[in-house]
Amino acid sequence: MKGHRDAADQLYALVANDEDARVCTDLSEEACREVPGNFFRMLSSQVLTSIGDLLINPKTVLAWLIGAVGAPSALVAWLVPIRESGSLIPQLAIGAWVRRHPQRKPFWVLGAVLQGASVAAMAACVWWLDGLAAGLGIILMLVLFSLARGLCSVALKDVQGKCIPKSRRGRLAGLASTLSGVITLALAAVIFHDDTDPGLALYIGLLLAAALTWWLAALLFHRVEEFDGETGGGGNALRTAIASLSLLRDDRPFRRFVIARALLMASALGAPFMVVLAQQQGGGALMLGTFVMAASLASALSATAWGYMADASSRQVMVRGGALACLACLMTGGLALVESDFSGASWFYPVAFFVLSVAHAGVRIGRKTYMVDMAGGNRRTDYVAVSNTAIGVLLLVAGGLSALASLISSAAVLLLLGAMGLLGTLSAWRLRDVSAQS
Repeated sequence: MKGHRDAADQLYALVANDEDARVCTDLSEEACREVPGNFFRMLSSQVLTSIGDLLINPKTVLAWLIGAVGAPSALVAWLVPIRESGSLIPQLAIGAWVRRHPQRKPFWVLGAVLQGASVAAMAACVWWLDGLAAGLGIILMLVLFSLARGLCSVALKDVQGKCIPKSRRGRLAGLASTLSGVITLALAAVIFHDDTDPGLALYIGLLLAAALTWWLAALLFHRVEEFDGETGGGGNALRTAIASLSLLRDDRPFRRFVIARALLMASALGAPFMVVLAQQQGGGALMLGTFVMAASLASALSATAWGYMADASSRQVMVRGGALACLACLMTGGLALVESDFSGASWFYPVAFFVLSVAHAGVRIGRKTYMVDMAGGNRRTDYVAVSNTAIGVLLLVAGGLSALASLISSAAVLLLLGAMGLLGTLSAWRLRDVSAQS
């Protein structure tokens, strides 16, 4: 046991460049001793869940799967809104419940087990059902998956705060994203190496493999050494958060930010419809694999560049990301509408998807940075809670409108989202610049 601890200490010192003893000042002495082991347990669990997320990405795999089981394409419009809003809206109540307990690790473990069970149930739906019934089964399991994801999201922030020093949390997230991206790229290259039409066995295998990643992550996270923490303040968190909804009425700069953020949701909502258009052109396993790899590459290659730009002006990053998303949606929707049988679909749609994924990474980093820079202290906490709740509700509304538009065509949805992205870009341009270098 001592040998394992020494090895973890040495590897952590190498990875974290931990030469300064003062990095642990925000943790207790006993928690500080467990940092190396906890770092790698949490890193491993986050890598596994990130791989699982990419294997069942609603923008790629699940969007493709809806068509493969013969379900109506209108269901695709609900994939991203349900996955995101299901984790955002309940966090007000979940946070109050979790923070009443001195240890939050068990809640993350429970959330991971439930996510794995939801994905395994999706595999059962694909195996036993078809058509509309299979599609509705996938949607229902995605609702349960999203609620469990919200539980993990709340618990992870608290566990990280108690187990990992402040100056090492970003490295943990960055390493997890990089490793999961590289592994997923390799998996996609192996799984989707030819262009034959993938059978249901492949989809079921992907879903079961993803479920296994969450269960393995739960086992690893269970071994995190967490010490009891504060339990005060959780009881009235929900009441306080609901009361703070008045910010949307009284705080004009915040209200304008929420409007811009809501309109820029087009960068997330458009991706599944590009996948549907490619599938309608007769794309096989190679096309699906290209989308999976494009999503991984876009995040890995663009996130750092967007981050540096956001330090200079987060508002400009929102504007640039929104404009790029608008362009990708309008060009793809317009081309699909004018030339429904597009001979260059095999390269055009994955490239457009890659551009949209890069744009979405910019929008996400820009609005997160803008939110942090916009206010401090308790006001920042209120902004996050109110903004997430409002966006969660609006995502469901946007999903409903996209589903209605998809009854006309997927191209019509992309044109609608392109117009929405244009309005979001203009709204972001009108925001005041809050970055330190402005």
